[in-house]
Amino acid sequence: MSLTIGVDVGGTKIAAGVVDEKGVIGARARRETPSHDPAAIVETIIEVTKELAAQHDVDAVGVGSAGFVDSARSRVLFAPNLAWRDIPVRDQVAGATGLPTVVENDANAAAWGEFRFGAAEDVDDMILLTIGTGVGGGVVLDGKIYRGAHGIAAELGHMRLVPDGHLCGCGLRGCIESYASGTALVREAREAASLPSAERLLERAGGDVQRITGPMVTELAQAGDELAIVLIAEVGRWLGEAMGSFTAVFDPATFVIGGGVSAAGDLLLRPAVDALRKNTTGAGHRPEPEVRVATLGNDAGVIGAADLARV
Repeated sequence: MSLTIGVDVGGTKIAAGVVDEKGVIGARARRETPSHDPAAIVETIIEVTKELAAQHDVDAVGVGSAGFVDSARSRVLFAPNLAWRDIPVRDQVAGATGLPTVVENDANAAAWGEFRFGAAEDVDDMILLTIGTGVGGGVVLDGKIYRGAHGIAAELGHMRLVPDGHLCGCGLRGCIESYASGTALVREAREAASLPSAERLLERAGGDVQRITGPMVTELAQAGDELAIVLIAEVGRWLGEAMGSFTAVFDPATFVIGGGVSAAGDLLLRPAVDALRKNTTGAGHRPEPEVRVATLGNDAGVIGAADLARV
């Protein structure tokens, strides 16, 4: 059975695995990301690749990286959290390892993993939305990743929802990421901390508003705290409004929701589905997309990148 290596490059960690044709990870390697040293990041990718290739007969390498990847799946053009600017990752990794290499956006790789082996393996058209610190997105149409003219399509978290809204980390205002992310959840929770209903939230944070975190809000919501439930639902509402717009453009069969905030489960998804239905053009007169929770977890990027090395 053909084996390939998938490498998932994030802002804090580089995770790699040897993956077979069924999407099963047989061996793993992991390193911290030297995020402020572009050359060191590539060296770390090469290091984990060589480590795994020394133990297994692999055919190719797929690297999933945050940021903009060119249409040739060769260079990372821009990755703000990795300090990468126009880095020829494919050629550097292939030259050092002797293995054919492709580079893909990390959200595209995760979407491909869920499409091939996870929550959307039974459909041809799907959208992955990862709800974490930010909002990542990947689109598969007619069984193929949609990359756009220059390779940098599907930055779905940066579609603007609110003109002149909250400032986003990308520098624009009103992006989905500013309303439907873990960062947005924390912002709203801290702003609500002065309300009488925030007593349990403040207690959980030791009385320090700045110590309020997204997982903290999720835990309280799952325990029945009314304010936390409202805060999670608001994130879900914004997510659903965004999905309504994506439905108008892409007409997917399925949305797959991943990322840390998805741990809230139905507390997030019920209001998201309600808002999707209310914001879908022709609702009630057209097929509605399903909304599912991602099944591959943190392995989606590794599995997807490895499989894309075969495509």
